[in-house]
This record gives sequence, structure tokens and C-alpha cells, in this order.
Amino acid sequence: MTQEVQADIGLIGLAVMGQNLVLNMHDHGYKVAVYNRTTARVDEFLAGPAAGTGIIGTHSLEELSVVLQRPRKVMLMVKAGAVVDSFIEQLLPHLEPGDVIIDGGNSLYTDSNRRTRDLAAKGILFVGTGISGGEEGARRGPSIMPGGNPAAWPLVKDIFQNIAARVGGEPCCDWVGEEGAGHFVKMAHNGIEYGDMQLICEAYDFLRRGLGLPAGEIADVFSAWNRGVLESYLMEISSEILGYQDSDGAPLVDRILDAAGQKGTGKWTGINALEMGVPLSLITEAVFARFLSAMKEERERAAAVLRGPEAVFAGEIQQYVQALQDALYAAKIVSYAQGYLLMRAAAREHGWHLNYGGIARMWRGGCIIRSVFLDNIAQAFDADPDLDNLLLADFFADALAQAQAGWRRVVARAAELGLPVPALSSALSFYDGYRSAVLSANLLQAQRDYFGAHTYERVDRPRGEFFHTDWTGRGGKVASSTYNA
Repeated sequence: MTQEVQADIGLIGLAVMGQNLVLNMHDHGYKVAVYNRTTARVDEFLAGPAAGTGIIGTHSLEELSVVLQRPRKVMLMVKAGAVVDSFIEQLLPHLEPGDVIIDGGNSLYTDSNRRTRDLAAKGILFVGTGISGGEEGARRGPSIMPGGNPAAWPLVKDIFQNIAARVGGEPCCDWVGEEGAGHFVKMAHNGIEYGDMQLICEAYDFLRRGLGLPAGEIADVFSAWNRGVLESYLMEISSEILGYQDSDGAPLVDRILDAAGQKGTGKWTGINALEMGVPLSLITEAVFARFLSAMKEERERAAAVLRGPEAVFAGEIQQYVQALQDALYAAKIVSYAQGYLLMRAAAREHGWHLNYGGIARMWRGGCIIRSVFLDNIAQAFDADPDLDNLLLADFFADALAQAQAGWRRVVARAAELGLPVPALSSALSFYDGYRSAVLSANLLQAQRDYFGAHTYERVDRPRGEFFHTDWTGRGGKVASSTYNA
């Protein structure tokens, strides 16, 4: 047992993300000790990627705890859920008050809420941190979103901020908030990521099947867009994917099966939006689009039975390319606005103190949704930290006003051509609903009162007063209790 060597931090879980984070920490001068449940992987790592680095391999949690400087800092990069809880229980006998456990996986934020409280009662500090950027980000600099016990932040701040991506000299990492705030913000990030990816895919489909452009030309279109307001990592890689050729010179993308997978964080985002009453329509549609794509065999059967429009595109292609750029930009604004509505609702519910401009700055580098667009979001919240909705910021309100003609044109033309654009169209519906002082929910409330005596409010009386009508003359005066689920 190598007790004489004192490591700055220990990491458990040597899959791709864990290994690359360890190497990143080593590059920045930190002494790291590692452990893996399958201990042979420790030896393989030390003999392979970590050869000659001085990274410390351990073969038990006791050995790991011995080589760590006090207060100990142990980072878990293991499967979310029961595996995290299992490792925490195994670690506790080897830790002492003031030590820090860090969960760097994609954990559900409610688990991080619970772990923060439970470990605090035992004198252990917990950090639940979202990490975005994939394999390359972990190795060269990810976006890191830590939350949990605030007392832990001074102990991990330097390591996290030194290994994170940097934009304009600023680290893409700062303290997010209490308990599960870090993992909630990472979940919101992943939901926005789902939305961004779906919007780009709908633009691709419109250009490919709607306008009839080959993959190589679409790659050029995306490359051009990536030099303007749509500049982003996802736009960049989409252009590269579309330009990539198979061994026979054909576009490889045309040979990839159109059935999407997912790991569940986008679904969590939608579920939490429903539970908190937030209209996260675009991101939820992006999740549903993946579900629909997975029904490949059923869709093939339906294609032989169900008819669509006979229309074919006729018009000026370049005009629609410009309109599509506007549509994509406008819908992207709505997607982020919805994501921020969800974070604001969670902050109210859990008493978190989130820095919304700071979150945008953390996302500018390292992470999957990094884009030039995030600077504008940070500036909007810097100007008004209490901003109710991004759409109300002057910059975004003006951008939507300029883009909406093309946006509406694309959504309408897609419907005429029979092309599904659930994210683009749901974003437009949200925009039109949000800017409407009057909606049709007056009739809906009347329907609820008619069949269930659920009551309604009146426009000619103060908010908070509820009324019931005996619509049929047979219902009486008794009303249902009023509440919002």
C-alpha cells in the first residue's frame, strides 16, 4: 500500500469519461489516485494511457482513502442511480467529517438533493456536478456545473476551474447552487441539446427531402450558417457529418438508419417540465421525435398505407435557404427561453439561487451546446438578472421580429410538402401563444366547469375569485374544490 504518496483527488470509475478527466487533471499538475470496481482496468490504464504519468493506481477503497490528502476529495464517474449510492455506502467507512464526495455522472437531481442532505448529516460534503463535452471535452476541457453543499466549493474550486474549458480567459465552471442544482442545470443543458439537435435535423430534412439538395450541398449550407448567428459546435459537426463520404464516395449519412437512441436526460427534462407546469414544448417534441424515429418498422408499414400531399417544391431555393436559417435561429431562441423558464421554476421550488447569466457563460465552451449565441443570453441576464423570459429581452425580441416571416414561411411550406417539423412548429406555436394577451382557455375553463364544476375566474372581477355556473339547470350550486395540479 503506497501510503507515502499523497494525492490531491481520487477518482472512481475508469470508463472513457473517467480516464480522460484523470489525464486532464494530471496535465494541470494534480496528483490523482484512481480506483475501478474491476481492478484489472486500473492496471490496464496505468500501463496504457496513463503510462509514465505518476497517476496512482489503487486496488481497494481503503487503499484509495489512505493515499488522499485530507480533507479527502473522491470523485465518482460511475453509472447514475443505485451504483452511485452503493459506492457512497462503501466509501463512508473510509472517510471522516469534512471529506468530499463528488458525483460527476448524469444523476437525477432529486438524488443529488437527497445525497447532499444525507451526507451532511454524517459530516461529509457532497458535490453533484454536471459535466458536458463528451470524451474530447473531458480530456481537453469540459463545461462543469457543480452544485451541492456550498461548504465543498472552496475545496474543489481550483481543480474544477483549472481543468474546465476557458472562453475569453474565463473558466466554463462556477458554483451553480445548492443541493441538486448542478445536476438540474446539466439536465436542462441536455434537454436544450435535444432541441438543438432536432432543429438541425429538421432543417436538414427540409433541405434534403423538401428542396432536393444533396448531402454535400447541405454541408456547404450548414458551413455557411456556422459563420453567422447559428455558429455552434452542433452546426459545425453536422456540416462535417454531411460532407463525410463512405468508402465508395457516397454520403455516409444516407446509409445510417433513421432510428435515434437516447440515454434519458431529455426525457427527465420533459417530465420535470410537466411536474412544474412549464410549457417546455420544443424540447418535449424533440424527445417525442426520437421515440417516433425508433418505431422504424411500424413507420415503414404506415408509409405503404397512409397518404400525404402530392406537392413537390417549386420556387427559389436560395430564398427558402435564407428563410430556413431564420426559422432555425428563431426556434433556437425559443428553445433556450423554455429551458431557462424550467430552471427558474426549479429555483423557485427548491430555493436555489441560480446565476442565469453565469450558467450561459459556463455553456460557452467545452459543452455540446456551446455557441456564439450564449454570449447574447449572458448579456441579457447581466442587464436584467430578474428577466422573466429571454424573449422579452430587447435583443431577442428584435431577432424574433426579424426572423418570424421566414420562420412562418418554412413551417407552412413544410406542412404543404408533408414534412414533419415538430420542433420548428411547436416553437412557433409557443411564440404565438406567449405573445397572445387572450387565449382560448376561457372556453376550456367553461368546459371544465360544465362537466366537473371546477369553477372559473372572470375578467370583470379580481384574480383569485372563483365562480361556478349551473350550466344545465340540474347541477346545483356545489362546486369542486379549486387547485392546480
